[in-house]
Amino acid sequence: MQKKALVIIDIQNDITKNYKDVIGNINAAIDWAVQTNIHVVYIRHENLSAGTRTFKPGTSGAEFASDLKIVSEQVFTKYKGNALSSEDFTNFISKNEISDFYIAGADAVACVKSTCYNLCKAHYSVNVLSDCVTSYDKRKIDEMLHYYESQGCKIMSVGDLVPDNSFETQEQD
Repeated sequence: MQKKALVIIDIQNDITKNYKDVIGNINAAIDWAVQTNIHVVYIRHENLSAGTRTFKPGTSGAEFASDLKIVSEQVFTKYKGNALSSEDFTNFISKNEISDFYIAGADAVACVKSTCYNLCKAHYSVNVLSDCVTSYDKRKIDEMLHYYESQGCKIMSVGDLVPDNSFETQEQD
C-alpha cells in the first residue's frame, strides 16, 4: 500500500442535501484509490449532543448513504468536526505511515474544513478533491476552496486523478 489515503468524510444519510451532486465523483475517486493501491478511509460522524437531531448513533441518519461504494473496513467514528479527533483514525495514520491525503465529503464549511485545517497544521500533504466536496450551502464551496488553498491544501479534481474516467470502463472487463 502507498503511504496515501483517500478520506471520505460524513457521506451519511443525514447529509443527503446536495451529496447526490458529488457521489458519482466520490465513487470514481474510490475506484481510483483501489486501483492505485491507496488506502480508502471512511469517516463517520456521530452526534452525542443532547437536543440534536442528526447523526444520532444507531439511527438510519448515521448510516453511510446507500450509493456510496464501501471498499474497505477502514471506518472511523468521530464526535467532533475534525477527523483527527478520532484516536482510531490517528492510530491508523501512524501505523500505516500515511503522509498524503485526498479529501472528499461533507460538509465543506464544517467537518471537511476542520479536517483539512488540522491535517495541514500537522504538516501532512492535503489534496482536496473539489468535485468531491459538498455543503448544505453550495454557494460557499468556492470560498471554502480558496480557504483550503490558503491553509496549504492543493485543490484538484477527480479528473486530475482519473483522466477520461478510464476506471469506470475498466470495471466491466
